[in-house]
Amino acid sequence: MSRRERADSGTLVFGWHAAERLVASAPDAVREMLVLEGRDDERARSLRERAAEAGVDIRRVPRKRLDELADGSHQGVVARLRPREPEGEGALDELLDHLEGPPFLLILDGVQDPHNLGACLRSADGAGVHAVVVPRDRAAGLTATVRKVACGAAETTRLIRVTNLARTLRHLKARGLWLVGTAEDAPVTVFEADWTGPLGLVMGGEGRGLRRLTREACDTVVSLPMRGVVESLNVSVATGICLYTALGRRSTGQTGDD
Repeated sequence: MSRRERADSGTLVFGWHAAERLVASAPDAVREMLVLEGRDDERARSLRERAAEAGVDIRRVPRKRLDELADGSHQGVVARLRPREPEGEGALDELLDHLEGPPFLLILDGVQDPHNLGACLRSADGAGVHAVVVPRDRAAGLTATVRKVACGAAETTRLIRVTNLARTLRHLKARGLWLVGTAEDAPVTVFEADWTGPLGLVMGGEGRGLRRLTREACDTVVSLPMRGVVESLNVSVATGICLYTALGRRSTGQTGDD
């Protein structure tokens, strides 16, 4: 692979499951799909057909090329993604206006570590979050480190930056979202909360947690029970736990009282 190709490679995602999901749910994020030449089984043919229908460019390349891109861990397919940039707060209403089901948002109150932001985006993508909302100031941007840690989720998950987070939270409440914040001193645990319906999960930044105005804007605040000697979890770990707890409840329709 040439130096120019390396510089233009963008974010790469490997494996058949990931490639199939991208073509099905986020074809606009895919710059091109590289498939192992000579592979012509049913799965490969199906992917090529669906990619063509979705307008995704797909090329057959030798194994050596895939090995160079993915260190041999590609399973025979590599997707090259288009870099996605953060959107302005006007995108929030556009998103809510066009969703078919109840919205599921992740709101990060000043996460500044790019590794944490990348991990939060990855968990958000996995849990089916419609968008991640962050403040414009005092928060990590969409850097190369964030994209690398996110493993493709920075290109498939909408990231919306807002000027005034407290004002945005009030606006979301007016739009009917139930806002669940997190804090160590909350008497209600994450497992007792109601995660159904239009929802925004609000997570605090490293160290300080939720800012006062952010916490006051939440409808309820929950905690993660800590049974060991450590007092708290990393924000990206806590976010993953909360998102998947919410996903489980939303999948079954259970509230915290069930």
